[in-house]
Amino acid sequence: MKLHIAALALLACTTLTACGTQNRSLESVHQPVVSRTDYVYDLPAPSELLSEADDNALTGWFDTLSLRYGDRISVDTQSYGPQARQAVAAVVARYGLLLDVTAPVTRGEVPAGSVRVIVSRMNANVPGCPDWTRPSTSNFDGHSMSNYGCATNSNLASMIADPRDLISGRGGETYVDGRIATKAIGTYRAMPPTGAGGLKSETTKRN
Repeated sequence: MKLHIAALALLACTTLTACGTQNRSLESVHQPVVSRTDYVYDLPAPSELLSEADDNALTGWFDTLSLRYGDRISVDTQSYGPQARQAVAAVVARYGLLLDVTAPVTRGEVPAGSVRVIVSRMNANVPGCPDWTRPSTSNFDGHSMSNYGCATNSNLASMIADPRDLISGRGGETYVDGRIATKAIGTYRAMPPTGAGGLKSETTKRN
């Protein structure tokens, strides 16, 4: 009878141990996942130029999307020349951004006499977090806690300015500008020391 109870207890422990997220490495199984959403706006430009009304409409659309750093803006002009692209680029420049060279493939055809403005936005999140499927207790299977890595990777996904950097990072520049490289050093050297004006007098006595 005692052996039977001990066997059932061992089986229950084994079953509980097998439950939960499997994480046997030093790197968390909870990693940021990057997704992309393309927002499309077909803008009338019959003369390859934007009217004042169309310019305001495009600006309002960008404001609605809260255009920000990390967004990629492109123009699908198809049969149009560079003038329509330059007109859109002038609006995009007000937000401190540049147009991409190529546009992603989108559904449907661009209406005749229109240009398609595409805003590609990437977001990063860590699915499955928080994860408390495995209890925070000692185990003999070499598992990390199921929630291991959720806090660090979730914070990384929420703070990164451009989620694309989580995919491939950035390559080095093909050229080096010495002025940019020495600008920070020059600013540091030109800044007067914090104690140059003397120490500030403080007292705890009341007037």
